[in-house]
Amino acid sequence: MRARSLFGVLRLVTATVCTVALVHRLFWGLSSRTIAGENFFAYLTVQSNCALVVVLLTGTVLAFVRATDPRWFTVSLALVLTWTITAGLAFALIVWQAGLRGIRVDVPWSDQVLHFWLPACTALAWVLTPGHRGVPWWVVPTALAFPLAWGGVTLWRGPSVGWYPYYFLDPRQVSGPPEFLLTSGIALAIFALVATVIVLVSRMRRRGGERPEV
Repeated sequence: MRARSLFGVLRLVTATVCTVALVHRLFWGLSSRTIAGENFFAYLTVQSNCALVVVLLTGTVLAFVRATDPRWFTVSLALVLTWTITAGLAFALIVWQAGLRGIRVDVPWSDQVLHFWLPACTALAWVLTPGHRGVPWWVVPTALAFPLAWGGVTLWRGPSVGWYPYYFLDPRQVSGPPEFLLTSGIALAIFALVATVIVLVSRMRRRGGERPEV
């Protein structure tokens, strides 16, 4: 089996695992009968992993019909991986902070898959998958558009539903605007850092004859 075909199969398997984990997490949340469970699709992790499924299924087809991925696909994958990997890092920090605050955070196997295992495996695949194109630097600021838009909608929606997906966005759970701005700034910085690493890796693996991107 050609390397591209092998990675096409792996993309399909990863998309399937992600879908199963999303479905399990949905029903696990609904079974809790809490407002958090009812707002499953409000989580950045859920939205970004739904996007990951779509991108991976597209990549599965491309891996079987093309020797290399088109640039639009590589850029799309870079953006989605930035969001899913950062969401995993942020979730780890939230669980750690919750422990320090004495707050219980249940982490079912589906959350472990979505926040830890899938980001780790997809990051490794980004390094190893043949046929990647070099990603342009404008991907780094573009990667911030989704979390900024998501954050704006969340802050607008939060007061009306009385719930926020992450504690640092909730005015009732932070000490004030300085803590909110600090934690939000750190989150955006992590997004930018992850995007930068993803771009660097893609450009380091770029074929010598490929035109440079800006």
